[in-house]
Amino acid sequence: MKILHTADLHIGRQFNGLGLDADHQAVLDQIVVAVLAHKPNVLIIAGDIFDRASPPATAVRQFNQFVTRIAQETTTALVMIAGNHDSGDRIGAMAVMTDVRRALIRGPLHANEIPLVINDEHGPVAFSALPFAYEYAARECYLDESIGQPEHVVRAQIASARRHLPDGARWVIVSHAFVAGAQTSEGERPLARVGGIETVPPDVFDGAHYVALGHIHRPQTAGADHIRYSGSPLAFGFDEAGHEKSMCLVDLDAYRAVAITMIPFVPLRSARVLRGHLDDLLAGTPSNDIIKVILADEVPRIDPMKRLREIYPHACQLTYARDERPIHATLPEPIDLKAAQPMDVIGDFLQQVRRARLSAAELPLISSVLHEFEQKEAAT
Repeated sequence: MKILHTADLHIGRQFNGLGLDADHQAVLDQIVVAVLAHKPNVLIIAGDIFDRASPPATAVRQFNQFVTRIAQETTTALVMIAGNHDSGDRIGAMAVMTDVRRALIRGPLHANEIPLVINDEHGPVAFSALPFAYEYAARECYLDESIGQPEHVVRAQIASARRHLPDGARWVIVSHAFVAGAQTSEGERPLARVGGIETVPPDVFDGAHYVALGHIHRPQTAGADHIRYSGSPLAFGFDEAGHEKSMCLVDLDAYRAVAITMIPFVPLRSARVLRGHLDDLLAGTPSNDIIKVILADEVPRIDPMKRLREIYPHACQLTYARDERPIHATLPEPIDLKAAQPMDVIGDFLQQVRRARLSAAELPLISSVLHEFEQKEAAT
């Protein structure tokens, strides 16, 4: 059984105010190309199809066109769930009038988690699609007031799904959750209320032969090789700069073992961080990538972002390296202010806040100010 696993499309999202419509179209096209090339039995999208519950109309049209291509140009089945950024009802509406032999689209919770069963030459494979839901919805769905954190929600879903597995079937679970030990990024929204326990342990998925996860944007395993996040196709924060994005091509054999091949995404624009002095960066190679600039200049420059955008039109964040230096907890040794020379006190202060004492240009200016102050004090 061949499975292509992706997640966290976040269609409709912006990056620091920059629209990503063309970037999303590029990755959706690459998913279609991968389906046509590798001919998986099933395409999995493990939640966060859209970036918010009410996505812009352009995002909805873009995704509808993508699903239409999968339906018309391939024979691959689709298994898809709502994530925490999605409206469960919106995703669930996509299941209306679909071919239930070829699609399992789950938005809201359901008390009976009926799988999509697909047969290959080795027998049946059951796909259980477990959409994201908050605790209050799960308590109502499963009539269980003890459900109080994300782990309880997922355990209730899996218990329901397990009851409907065909005898002898290999089992694939699709879930949108934060599995303990996974490495997060800046772009993930918390799954629990403030103070709640957000993570679920890997053992909640015991019995599954592959677990296709969404929510975490970095591709990685979570507790076992067969429990995997595909990661997001695009970087949504500069903490993801330089990370290769990919989708997972999973081969589930007759003996319930999985072999996984990572298929890289080629982004239309990469997220990059550039460091250096302004003059050096202005002499660099022009780029359409999404850029964060960290200037090494010690003094503020005039209109640096405006000038940088002539070379890097999608530069969208700028800081100075001096502002990103960690604040040291150690303080200088106490000094006797009465005995200290004013110039030394000022020099020590500047050394602490900017790691540089008075420059040659600053010395005469400070001397002049101190001299003027001493004259005023003497006059009084």
